[in-house]
Amino acid sequence: MYFYINQFRQINNYSRNDAVRYAKTYAINPNPAYRYFSVHEVGGGDCSNFISQCLHAGGAQMDFSSNWPWWYKRGNLNNYNGDTWSMSWTVAHSLYWTLKSRGALSLPGIKAAEVSDVSILDLGDVIQYEEEIGRIIHSAIITAFTYYGGVKTPLVSHHTSNSLNAPYLKPWAKKMHFMKISI
Repeated sequence: MYFYINQFRQINNYSRNDAVRYAKTYAINPNPAYRYFSVHEVGGGDCSNFISQCLHAGGAQMDFSSNWPWWYKRGNLNNYNGDTWSMSWTVAHSLYWTLKSRGALSLPGIKAAEVSDVSILDLGDVIQYEEEIGRIIHSAIITAFTYYGGVKTPLVSHHTSNSLNAPYLKPWAKKMHFMKISI
């Protein structure tokens, strides 16, 4: 596993610094160039839209044509009514499966390898959170690290609620998925 992850790191064109810079810029105040998805009843929100923006800022090109599309398209420049997007751009569960499937198939463009240990993750990697019934409902990006008892611990930034450098552990999460990002 570690050989695979080291190889994954070596061939990576993902600019972690650019992704993290974007995340830190827009974690609290969303980028007005994109539609902001407010919380809808007990589900939904802007977390995966924000993470997709970060990945795009890190150099990931949108993919309109593959079996695993990932994109956002502006419609009318004056409002968001004409904007369109892929499910994988805005829905946490779809983003997870798109990243993981693209990685497993070694497709060009954005992809991820799911790893079992949070210590393998770097700045710009993604953590996705699963609820009690097994659905992935939240996405966050690692934007800093802190040390607790000498252990390197990630801090994440996300939307829904908008947070910058928050603890990565979420008491409501049944399971976390640690996604090593690559282009």
